[in-house]
Amino acid sequence: MPTATLVTNHDELEEILALQVLNLKQNIDGDEMKSQGFVTISHTIDVLEKMNSIAPSVLVKEGNQIAGYALTMMKECRILVPGLDPMFESFDALEWKGKKLKEYRFYVMGQICIAKEFRGQGIFEQLYLHHKKIFSPVYDFIITEVATRNTRSLRAHEKVGFKTIHTYTDELDTWAVVIWDWK
Repeated sequence: MPTATLVTNHDELEEILALQVLNLKQNIDGDEMKSQGFVTISHTIDVLEKMNSIAPSVLVKEGNQIAGYALTMMKECRILVPGLDPMFESFDALEWKGKKLKEYRFYVMGQICIAKEFRGQGIFEQLYLHHKKIFSPVYDFIITEVATRNTRSLRAHEKVGFKTIHTYTDELDTWAVVIWDWK
């Protein structure tokens, strides 16, 4: 049975990178992107180690195999991934429930990915529920953005409880900014 846990070692970060590479949009064809979803940003082991030292990411494992991962990205990680500047700039400008986002206690879902052989088995929800269990005592919500053409991911986020609060376009794609309110 798949079990949710926190990343605890370098080998798990390497396994995350291996799964990430398999699911990067440039490494899969258009049909698979449309039906299975994709990830946009490629991380390095150095970046993942720094992110994980600030706050651990979540894994779901079955035995020794990673079924999926959900990268925890605290605000302090902003400088680690320059490709995410437009996202953070968007967050800085947004308001929600009458307040600027930056006035809330929140963190970002840096990336979520499920291994092909585990899709459709509730792993996505399991990853997010573990995030909520670990981080909701301290944070008001978790926020992320999803490429609007990544319809599988958008539907999965909505199923967990995320709501779209904003949409914008940058040089990479059109993005839905989504929040899962924990308060």
